[in-house]
Amino acid sequence: MPKDLSYPPLPEPLVVGVYDNHTHLDPPPPSTASESDENVDHEVLDYREQLDRASSVGVRGVVQVGTDLESSIWSAEQAAREPRMLAAVSIHPNEAPRYERAGELDDALTAIAELATRPRVRAVGETGLDFFRTPEEGRAAQLRSFEAHIEIAKANGLALQIHDRDAHDVVIQTLRRVGAPEKTVFHCYSGDAAMARVCAENGWYMSFAGTVTFKNAENLREALEVAPRRLLLVETDAPYLTPTPLRGRPNAPYLLPYTLRFMANHLGTDVSMLAAQISSNTELVYGSWDSEPVIAE
Repeated sequence: MPKDLSYPPLPEPLVVGVYDNHTHLDPPPPSTASESDENVDHEVLDYREQLDRASSVGVRGVVQVGTDLESSIWSAEQAAREPRMLAAVSIHPNEAPRYERAGELDDALTAIAELATRPRVRAVGETGLDFFRTPEEGRAAQLRSFEAHIEIAKANGLALQIHDRDAHDVVIQTLRRVGAPEKTVFHCYSGDAAMARVCAENGWYMSFAGTVTFKNAENLREALEVAPRRLLLVETDAPYLTPTPLRGRPNAPYLLPYTLRFMANHLGTDVSMLAAQISSNTELVYGSWDSEPVIAE
């Protein structure tokens, strides 16, 4: 039976709105999103339609994340026009070795540093380390890129969004050695409860995605239990990591209520109270979505 790669119907709207602090709405889908390849050929909708759907269910805004130079430019340009969107810019860890092999990594990092100065670019990332997909010979480029992104974030007073896959210890060591930005976010948090305690000790935010709903993700639920509420964020990482019970279909910001409701249920708290806390946390990290003028079309 063929997979259903159409978008699911709208969920019940949230009473209290929340933000998707990490999503990919640029066409085509980012080639570096490695957590799941099942939705590569999914139905494609214009990002404005995606944002309209999100708004209709209580998702107040998104952080659109670039993963290479092209998608970072697109993210910055669309955020300048779209009041429901802020941008994050980066060379993804799995892209850094490719740029390095081409002799283009330094120029790409210079371009990211320029994009980071734009008013509605509020984060640098996703950056970090990925020891799952990148072999040993590419890790030096990843690390050099990661360190450069940390410095760009600090120089511009921006949040840092971290991609950490099978590299927890080295990511933490690097943040401590180089000096983490004041606002550091572990995107699609993938650690356990012990790592959550380390994040809490350092004031690092933990952003939970649809993976927390997966049956085999007990480590994430244990981390959620010990993470301070003041350090919680929520995301989709769309079009990937679609939450249960919709796995196998493409993800989108309007499906964020599924993950939020799961988190609230697991924590034994009211959905609206958790939404209010996470919304406040998100604005502390990225600022206001409507605080800068938007360029007219």
